[in-house]
Amino acid sequence: SVCLSVCPLIVTVVQNPALARAKCYHTMDAYVKLIVVLVKHSGDPTNTVTKINLLNKVLSTVVHVLAQDHEVRRTEFQQLPYHRLLVMLLQELNVPDPIFDSINFQVLQSFSNTFHNLRPARAPGFAFAWLELTSHRTMIGKLLGSSPQQKGWGLYQQLLLDLFRFLAPFLRNAELAKSTQLLYRGTLRLLLVLLHDFPEFLCDYHFSFCDVIPPNCIQMRNLILSAFPRNMRLPDPFTPNLKVDLLTDITHAPRILTNISAAIQPGTFKKDLDSYIKTRAPVTFLSELRTHLQTSIEPGTRYNVSLMNALVLYVGMQAITYIHSRSGTPSSSTITHSSHMDIFQNLAVDLDTEGRYLFLNAVANQLRYPNSHTHYFSCVLLYLFAEANSEAIQEQITRVLLERLIVNRPHPWGLLITFIELIRNHTYKFWNHQFVHCAPEIEKLFESVARSCMQQKQAGQPLAREETAEA
Repeated sequence: SVCLSVCPLIVTVVQNPALARAKCYHTMDAYVKLIVVLVKHSGDPTNTVTKINLLNKVLSTVVHVLAQDHEVRRTEFQQLPYHRLLVMLLQELNVPDPIFDSINFQVLQSFSNTFHNLRPARAPGFAFAWLELTSHRTMIGKLLGSSPQQKGWGLYQQLLLDLFRFLAPFLRNAELAKSTQLLYRGTLRLLLVLLHDFPEFLCDYHFSFCDVIPPNCIQMRNLILSAFPRNMRLPDPFTPNLKVDLLTDITHAPRILTNISAAIQPGTFKKDLDSYIKTRAPVTFLSELRTHLQTSIEPGTRYNVSLMNALVLYVGMQAITYIHSRSGTPSSSTITHSSHMDIFQNLAVDLDTEGRYLFLNAVANQLRYPNSHTHYFSCVLLYLFAEANSEAIQEQITRVLLERLIVNRPHPWGLLITFIELIRNHTYKFWNHQFVHCAPEIEKLFESVARSCMQQKQAGQPLAREETAEA
């Protein structure tokens, strides 16, 4: 506490910023060295519990002092000493050493819990230092690349959710303050690093991430949904007459490390949903579905977005299992006349404009790399477009696809193949619809995107990972 209180005083008194920073670093680095020596030599060399308990005590003290300092100083709060202390401690405890190697995962777990306790929602004045700490190469590399059996993935997922949840209320507004813009840009850069180096992590947790990202954050969501396993080569979506149903990977279900069933609450609603999927009973389920989805506690929307997202994915997964049990694959003929499609068609028709937009977004969130979910939900969107009883539904489907395509790359593979099929296949009569020609600027936009999608790449050039990692 004494050490941390000295540094803000140095920063305030010393006029030269570089000199103030150097003095602060000198003080904090000496303190870090002391902590590292104490942790390393505390207790018996083989007794890891004593070492971790001491580290946890130190980190909890830092959290307590930071929280107090943040509360007292408010806008005068100095991030520098806390950032220096935590980043140096993180690095020193992860150097190659037999003793530290034996407790490496426990050390990372302690830091993850500390960063969660210091999340931006609790200490907004520490947000920039927090983002730098959580995106540090040691944290990312060790938690996502070196942790045994991917034990660190859940810890890092929690930290990303903390970041997204903090940003969400600000990102819902079109106008962002400069500080929020900087934090948002830093978040996009972090996602680009994860997309390039650990795409499987984004693949496995895409549902929980998209669940907390506001609907208007198109590019952020695209970065997550564009991830695909490193051992996969994406087929070129611009290939003429691409047979998606014949692709090797299109029958494989993606791994999702989120408990979808647990998100469908209350339990009575989940029970009725399962019953309707199996027997189409109770008969009142579809008529009451909108009421269940309109139980939101979130400001700014009348709908429970998390329940909507979970419902769409859960019903889709049940539909895929049902189709495979009959030795079929998703297509315009196999997905029809089922309880699953009854639910989706009811949502498309019965919901108002806001609810339908959220529903279609939930469907589009499953248009990713080649897998059974991408194939099924692509067929669902195209079927809903073809069978829509009003042009308003078709216009909203087009909007959800188009707004994800007009932002900077990368674009999810499943999104591209769905939109290309929509504008190429004469069955859907896309160019005959009035909303395509409602205004000259809208018509030009459609033609521009269509030209971009219809351009054929050089033959034999599959989509490279480097290209999909561009922002």
